Amino acid sequence: MERIRFGVDIGGTKIEIIALEAEGNVLLRQRVVTPRDDYPGVIEAVGSLVDNGERALGLAPRSASVGVGTPGTRSRASGLLRGSNSVCLNGKPILDDLAARLQRPVRLTNDANCFALSEALDGSGEGADVVFGVILGTGVGAGIVVHGRVLDGVNGIAGEWGHNPLPWPHDDERPGPLCFCGRSGCIETFLSGPAFERDHRAGEPLPASAIASHANHGDADATATLDRYADRLARSLGHVINILDPDVIVLGGGMSNIDILYDAVPQRWARWVFSDRVDTRLVRNRHGDSSGVRGAAWLWPA
Repeated sequence: MERIRFGVDIGGTKIEIIALEAEGNVLLRQRVVTPRDDYPGVIEAVGSLVDNGERALGLAPRSASVGVGTPGTRSRASGLLRGSNSVCLNGKPILDDLAARLQRPVRLTNDANCFALSEALDGSGEGADVVFGVILGTGVGAGIVVHGRVLDGVNGIAGEWGHNPLPWPHDDERPGPLCFCGRSGCIETFLSGPAFERDHRAGEPLPASAIASHANHGDADATATLDRYADRLARSLGHVINILDPDVIVLGGGMSNIDILYDAVPQRWARWVFSDRVDTRLVRNRHGDSSGVRGAAWLWPA
């Protein structure tokens, strides 16, 4: 019998589990509320989801593989989680504690890596050799998948694109907004959803979707905001293409739902790419909010 893969996505508000068979078909999906500021509660919630999932599918205990996606990254130096916006996870040996609770090996990586892996294996980047999976949401991050495998890097930070400076900044973009990482002018401070909303200074504050809608209906201020965003995204991705030269860039997160970006950004990025033509494709994700948890399941081979 083929081995069933469980994927678990630990988010700030919910923990989700999915069970995949070899072909990628979903056998089970369940969500629970993330215990607030309760690290032992998070470990137990994941353990209960896996235990209940095995029972629901009629599997022997501890027979399924488990991959986990988390916000933040696991330090190569200490083995402790760092940089998570679910702050109760920071400084904790989450991989060891999950393995002990589940009584089996566990594979763990950050949520952007899971997103990229999902989209590379059976999503919008399927069949591509090199996929750069971008999260444009509350924060900005990315994962890199090469020949179907996540590229972690020797420091475990491959794809931490959002905490590089905005490339080729204009004078009015210097030094840039202060970032939570302690530096100014990070890509995240220009390209996250909240950054896009802050940049739109006309009238009452609006959510990103409303700004995009106003631009589609000819509102001059909204059009200017969206134009600035597309220009900054083109510069930022042009920089990535110069370094990584990916076949496909897949966008995820709330800002990926703005349709015009898929035409506007490739039209602009050629100016910044050190090549006589750009064959990299910019595409929308296929699996949406499910990409992260699917990618966690795919951390294990068949």
